[in-house]
Amino acid sequence: MSSCNKKTVLVTGGAGFVGSHLCKSLLERGNRVICLDNFYTGRMRNIEPLTKSSDFSVITHDVTIPYSFYVDEIYNLACPASPPHYQRDPIATYKTSVFGALNALDLADKWHAKVFQASTSEVYGDAQVHPQPESYWGNVNPHGIRSCYDEGKRGAETLFFDYHREHGTRIKVVRIFNTYGPHMNPEDGRVVSNFIIQALKGDDITVYGDGNQTRSFCYVSDLVRGFLALMDSGDDITGPVNIGNPGEFTMLELAEKVISLTGSKSKIVHMPLPGDDPKQRRPDISLAGKLFGWKPEVPLDEGLKLTIEYFESLI
Repeated sequence: MSSCNKKTVLVTGGAGFVGSHLCKSLLERGNRVICLDNFYTGRMRNIEPLTKSSDFSVITHDVTIPYSFYVDEIYNLACPASPPHYQRDPIATYKTSVFGALNALDLADKWHAKVFQASTSEVYGDAQVHPQPESYWGNVNPHGIRSCYDEGKRGAETLFFDYHREHGTRIKVVRIFNTYGPHMNPEDGRVVSNFIIQALKGDDITVYGDGNQTRSFCYVSDLVRGFLALMDSGDDITGPVNIGNPGEFTMLELAEKVISLTGSKSKIVHMPLPGDDPKQRRPDISLAGKLFGWKPEVPLDEGLKLTIEYFESLI
């Protein structure tokens, strides 16, 4: 891509787990990339290799405060995404989702830019439909301990579609299901990172409840491919679109896989189930396949091996 044709792409939350992988892919495509992050959960080491590129810049900023510079595209990823982090300051989490969406949308309107919203499978809540299609409206507790994130993301989706209807804003909305891979924060409290860190240290692996609740795990490179495929699709395709891996595993199955792959002697222990923890979570990804030909490629065992190697390098 010639320099005169380069796009200027903003990634809010660009120093986070998913954001850092997205920034790398956007740079590899020949874009100018602006990473905007307040480093609440993002880490500089995730993006340190990217700073060697003259097409990559980092701005330390909180997305709840308006900002203004030229952009062609915006990927709005900024928000704590693991329960311990988003529950630490629930009011700030809600503000990040809603005000962050407003500020991204206002900037998109200013420059007629295309704007992407990283929504979440949490909008489905403790789903009563399985697997979850985009047409399902969800079963969400509006005032529980997870509501700051669940309802914040639902509110952000509302804003995106209202801007699209009222202003003709070019929007793309993805609902992300459980994702894992390198650059995960070892202390983020997500199940994959928890299990791997515990196994590598030889600690007991803590499974909440009876361990029969299920999740579906998408490797981060597959997720980013889905982001880019949706963003590249026509303006008539707005979403929301589920991006995730439909392979479904119980927490006990995941714990056993991690023990086997690490060669750990850790034992599985059970702890009380947290409030509002969904019993089942699995995406219906048929829409992504139909609209832009996306499907995941990395099987769980392969992705776990790569993630274990990353965490071994940290410990």
